[in-house]
Amino acid sequence: MHNLAEEWDIEITSRNNLFDLKLKDVWHYRDLLALLVRRDFVAFYKQTILGPLWFFIQPLFTTIIYTFVFGNLANISADGLPKPLFYLAGITAWNYFADCLTKTSTVFTANSGLFEKVYFPRLIVPLSIVVSNLIRFAVQMLLFVVMMFAYYLKGASFHPNAYLLLFPLLLLLMAMLGLGLGMIISALTTKYRDLSFLITFGVQLMMYLTTVIYPLSTVKQKYPTYEWLVEYNPMTSIIECFRYGFLGQGTFTMVSLAITTAITVLILLIGIIVFNRVEKNFVDTV
Repeated sequence: MHNLAEEWDIEITSRNNLFDLKLKDVWHYRDLLALLVRRDFVAFYKQTILGPLWFFIQPLFTTIIYTFVFGNLANISADGLPKPLFYLAGITAWNYFADCLTKTSTVFTANSGLFEKVYFPRLIVPLSIVVSNLIRFAVQMLLFVVMMFAYYLKGASFHPNAYLLLFPLLLLLMAMLGLGLGMIISALTTKYRDLSFLITFGVQLMMYLTTVIYPLSTVKQKYPTYEWLVEYNPMTSIIECFRYGFLGQGTFTMVSLAITTAITVLILLIGIIVFNRVEKNFVDTV
């Protein structure tokens, strides 16, 4: 008899190389990724009256409130831009990052029942969150573009430029940063449940250290002592570049964007490594 070598699509082993990111397994389960994206989208709005209209309502109402409170009452500078446009640009970018971070940070605790019953690359779940959030981001970007067009018809002064071409990179950086930080926090919450209660507060606090409600130029002029806190926030250069590309106003350099890219890649790699390491025995701690 001849010994026939058996070939397996996937081998599940108890020990893996620390730097094995399991990206090949993720690609093999890409159909599952698509199913989870559909599930996230349908389940979230299935029992709501307005459904996907919330994609428009939330940023629109937030923009109105920010314009009234920060723009009119507090009289915070909007870099010479129409205030609703200024705030909506920051809100649109921040919401995508924040959604990716907060939803990814609960992956282990929210899906423990599923993880206990069947094998698949656990990285699929946080990836599905990032991809499904793209739908919401696309709708909010549509709202932003429509508002830009409306202000253009009114003769408002803003100047889109060639830095618009960096938009795909900015979107990728927001997804990677939210995914990386979310996976790190998700891994930590398997042992330290208190983090799950702090995440919403932490994201809100981080927003105030990002140029969502004020421009970086104002911080440099009025609060130079605290400039480093805002400028070294990776989301700051992303939002400033986003505003500059679409509206022609923003304070950033390609060097700062390159540093943000390097930090984001590092955070993502750390997140994947920590996530893959914790998934092996998280059932014992969750």
